[in-house]
Amino acid sequence: MITAIVLIKTSVDRIPEIAESIAALDSVSEVFSVTGTYDLIAMVRVRSHDDLADVIPAGISKIPGVEATDTHVAFRTYSQHDLEAAFAIGLDN
Repeated sequence: MITAIVLIKTSVDRIPEIAESIAALDSVSEVFSVTGTYDLIAMVRVRSHDDLADVIPAGISKIPGVEATDTHVAFRTYSQHDLEAAFAIGLDN
């Protein structure tokens, strides 16, 4: 599974509607409304790099009100849940 973090600039008067449209796309798992340079952050999870083209330039970027995107592809995922599971290996409760 490939994870991409997509930073999105939008028309500020339509952020909730744009966020809902992005969240409705296949392969978009979450959309966050954030402060700072970007208005939204979308988490995209796909099976192959080629699938990113279907979701980001052909999907997210085509939604009316999306002005720009900046995509970052994750090399590896770390989470508190994964760390807790790793440390619990071999421990009996």
